Amino acid sequence: MTSSTLTDLVLGLALIVYISSRQLRWRPVDPARMLKLPLILGAAGVVLMARQTTTVKPVDIVILGLSALLAVVSGAMMGAITRFRRSAADPRVTESRTGWLGVAIFFGLIVIRVGLDVAGHRMGSDLAVSTGVILLVLGVNRLTAALVVSARRHRHPLAMAGK
Repeated sequence: MTSSTLTDLVLGLALIVYISSRQLRWRPVDPARMLKLPLILGAAGVVLMARQTTTVKPVDIVILGLSALLAVVSGAMMGAITRFRRSAADPRVTESRTGWLGVAIFFGLIVIRVGLDVAGHRMGSDLAVSTGVILLVLGVNRLTAALVVSARRHRHPLAMAGK
């Protein structure tokens, strides 16, 4: 294992722990804040993918497509199960969290994505198994969840009561 691989692994695990812990805490529903992490992850993923000099193979396209679909579906599921409440500190503020079910869906995304990486690597994929793609998948997942939560917030009775 190279130092670069070890660094990627440690950063990846830290990111997984960070995102999972956020699923368990009540946080104010603020669309601007909810979009920061997905945009950072997406931008980092695109930059890392652009740095990688490789030819795009058909297996890369298939894995990228499956990964994107998986990220959108899991993000939509996480957004759909999100629970809302009024903030104890400020009743005008709506808070949300997905809880343990959200963590389970997120881990399901990670497990399936690791499986796609292993399969892709065995089939000769270089691009689709890169760190950049993994960051992009996580960014798409978080973006989809944020968009669903934001849309649901406007229809939720607790969110409307504080306005």
